[in-house]
Amino acid sequence: MQKTLIQSDYNLKANNTFGIEVQAKKYTEITDEDDFKSLIEDGVLLKDERLILGGGSNVLFTKNFDGIVIKNNIKGIELLGENDDHVFVQAGAGETWHDFVLYCIDKGWYGIENLSLIPGNVGASPMQNIGAYGVEVKDVFHELEAVHISSGETHYFNKSSCEFGYRESVFKMDMKNQYLISSVSFRLSKKPNFSVEYGAIKQELDKMKVSELTAKDISNAVINIRSSKLPNPKVLGNAGSFFKNPVIDETTFHQVKGAHENLVAYPAGEGKMKLAAGWLIDQAGWKGKVVGKCGVHDLQALVLVNHGGATGQEIYDLSSEVLQSVKEKFGVELEREVNIY
Repeated sequence: MQKTLIQSDYNLKANNTFGIEVQAKKYTEITDEDDFKSLIEDGVLLKDERLILGGGSNVLFTKNFDGIVIKNNIKGIELLGENDDHVFVQAGAGETWHDFVLYCIDKGWYGIENLSLIPGNVGASPMQNIGAYGVEVKDVFHELEAVHISSGETHYFNKSSCEFGYRESVFKMDMKNQYLISSVSFRLSKKPNFSVEYGAIKQELDKMKVSELTAKDISNAVINIRSSKLPNPKVLGNAGSFFKNPVIDETTFHQVKGAHENLVAYPAGEGKMKLAAGWLIDQAGWKGKVVGKCGVHDLQALVLVNHGGATGQEIYDLSSEVLQSVKEKFGVELEREVNIY
């Protein structure tokens, strides 16, 4: 098995969408499972702290990484099978998520058009259970293939074994840092079953004067909405939504609603309500605020930005101030969605 090239003191600025200047003690890239298994056989992954990196769109580095960073570049898209109603399509974990979405739309496979323009790679999609505009990856997930880091064995995870939750999976909890996800397969529909209940999509489609709705129309509407609210990380360093929308019980909801009658919230299952974190942060006075070289985006308060030259620690400290401020004003605890290193 061919040895994988390992670089020392590698600058990770281009590998994280915040554009933070940090170094990895060791760095390597893999293009297939054999590359990864060679690292396991060499014992490299068991000696050092390790981080498997995809698109770098959901991480914040607060210091140099004193271990090995493995960039997952496993590519490829394959049709595994189909029946009268569905196709089963597999994508390498290193495929760019948005490119995969556009590929499926072009093929006439439905189900992920609402997830257009979400940053990151395919491998992170089940890990985070990414979601937007009424759709989550778990809704279309079929199976994933992953390599167990300690043993080098390939394991398969179905929907139930992934233990999906709101922006959560078993790979962010009990099995964190135990697996490399090499590929993900999805069960997509051959027939359109569009989800346009979210007001923002309806309004955008109206603006676009769409007559006969297609998946491409929905994708374009989502791209328009996201582009108008979210900064391009190539222009302004960010990791998309930095905070999760908090889910609270109905008793707490009525207490908060009693004190803040304009509270923005949505049903989140039996006895639960989901609050709009962006609204909470905005009402706490943070939207558009600049603190040193970082700040809160002026169009979307969920997004923290690097205005140029900010350290990861400065962005983390800003997030702590936002958390504390929201807790003091509303009595609600926000949680970071971004992974901190």
